Amino acid sequence: MKRVLFAIFAVIASFIATGAAQQALIPVKVELITRAVAKTPVLIAYDKGLYEKYGLDVTLWLPPGEFPGAFETPGRMQTPEFSVDGGVPMVTAILANRGPRRIAIATNDCQVRFAIVGQKGMKSLEDLKGKRLGISVDGAMTGFIYRVLAKRMGWTAGKDFMVVERAQRFDDLKAGKADAFVADDRYMALAKAEGYPVLADTSQWKQAIAGSSVRVEANWIKDPKNRDIAMRFLKGTMEGVAIYMNDREETLRVLAKYHGIKDRQVATSIYEEGLKMSPRMEPCVQGFKDMFTVGSYGPELEKYKPTDFYDESLMRELEKSGFVDAAYKSARTSR
Repeated sequence: MKRVLFAIFAVIASFIATGAAQQALIPVKVELITRAVAKTPVLIAYDKGLYEKYGLDVTLWLPPGEFPGAFETPGRMQTPEFSVDGGVPMVTAILANRGPRRIAIATNDCQVRFAIVGQKGMKSLEDLKGKRLGISVDGAMTGFIYRVLAKRMGWTAGKDFMVVERAQRFDDLKAGKADAFVADDRYMALAKAEGYPVLADTSQWKQAIAGSSVRVEANWIKDPKNRDIAMRFLKGTMEGVAIYMNDREETLRVLAKYHGIKDRQVATSIYEEGLKMSPRMEPCVQGFKDMFTVGSYGPELEKYKPTDFYDESLMRELEKSGFVDAAYKSARTSR
């Protein structure tokens, strides 16, 4: 009888301990502003329970899907602790006094790498002169890239070529909204699959950019409690990056599950573009610096210095502790 009672108490204690562990998870909200491949490490970490591993209960928000069967989240998230998107649009939002004042604490996209894809029959960037180039919006990553293009070609936007906003999708090119467009990994893969010409692989330019970043409110991260939460989130995300870089099949599974990208050729093309991401997530210091020298972002930028837009200390701490190397070792050995 004593043994039976002991077993019952043990089971009850186990349930209590499990419930306590679940209650101990810290709730956080995370928004992914786009579904570009640079956000995939967050999805990997979310899918594999890596955030729970570090004590976080993540509520995730994604924009509407573009492929059938994509994982959808309702509405729009309010006051997320973590916003994952480009450093360039973050800076331009600050300059326009839109939304919260954020800083980048980690980045996995530190060089331009989108493609410039043209209409069929175009053969090189020279064919773009006098024509229309599609981008998302002027303050986005694609807006930075057209400035780099103009500088490289010695052209003036609005004179030597026209910039067309909200024409960044492959469907926009096919509809004739532009003669070429700055294509992220998804749209480039779709365009290549249908035989549209890549006029430039911008990754060959070796141009720094403040790319897809883990962004937090500048005042929020000053609280030591929140800094601890941020470190937990970065650990989970860093493990997601390591898995991405080492496990193609797992990444393709996640792309299919969350984005509905089931075409193997398209998914593989997207995945391979993602291998150009920065593998260790340090904030893109040179990318933020280059916003002050590439193109023009207006006189408001002169009120700031690059260090106003990022905080290197968290990723430096993870590097120094050996966590980043350990994440890669674990990803390689667990395949």
